[in-house]
Amino acid sequence: MEMLYQRDIYGQTLVELGKQNPGVIVLDADLSSSTRTALFNKEFPQRFFNFGVAEQNMMATACGLASCGKTVFVSTFAIFATGRAWDQARNSVAYNNFNIKIVATHAGICVGPDGASHQALEDVALMRIIPHINIIVPCDGPQTRDAVIAAANKPGPFYIRLGRPKIPTIENKGEFKLGRAQVLTQGNDVAIIACGIMVNEALVAAGSLGKKGIKARVINLHTIRPMDQEAILEAAQKTRGIVVCEEHTIIGGLASSVDELVAENCPTKVVRLGIKNRFGQSGEPAELLEEYHLTAGDIEKAALNVMS
Repeated sequence: MEMLYQRDIYGQTLVELGKQNPGVIVLDADLSSSTRTALFNKEFPQRFFNFGVAEQNMMATACGLASCGKTVFVSTFAIFATGRAWDQARNSVAYNNFNIKIVATHAGICVGPDGASHQALEDVALMRIIPHINIIVPCDGPQTRDAVIAAANKPGPFYIRLGRPKIPTIENKGEFKLGRAQVLTQGNDVAIIACGIMVNEALVAAGSLGKKGIKARVINLHTIRPMDQEAILEAAQKTRGIVVCEEHTIIGGLASSVDELVAENCPTKVVRLGIKNRFGQSGEPAELLEEYHLTAGDIEKAALNVMS
């Protein structure tokens, strides 16, 4: 599998969009080398603005630019984009339905050695409770490009969640469509719904389950809003249970989205794999996935539990 940085693809895609549309403006908060928006700055310095450690100010300025018809990409680490600037994201960006794309990097525990203060485990929940914001959690590098282009082509606010480390490229995903899940493997014994880096772990788990004669349906639910309700309800109806996997707290994110839909329409057993009432900590990504029970082995155990 090819290993890619999602943020590399993001920076490259911004340059691509900048060449196509002179109305694309990019803002960053003193982290352009890490978020890779520096690539856009190099090509289009007159359309790039660095705000320093002033994320709230950056969001407010983005609203002014969007009110003048610009397509604005705003980037920083996820912990700052959704935590420090939540007020502006709610009251200025989303309330006015501005054409602003918040693309946050360094989300989840796989930020690694930076530790708890920089590991955004609540960011999807914080964005999901705000009306209007579309939310995408791409599973790999190529899907990051798809997500950024989709956001650029659709008016309104977006939150796109990216990680820090290189991650495997998922083959044979099919076409990316906003709000349409990708069913990566077929099976009616158990459904595994995942997003982001957990998609690859889910596929590894499905392969191991297959050796035991268990057919798992793996669903890449890359778009959390708008959510593919049809794919989830079909999985609830045709399998013996659902395992939901996310590198995020189990409260308010992907698992909550699935729980709410299933409970109201087709109750079935759902096991949630995610961060459970804990902060992050320093460590290597693989060590942290093991510590927080987010490995392929943990998914396999959860699937067996659902079926029992």
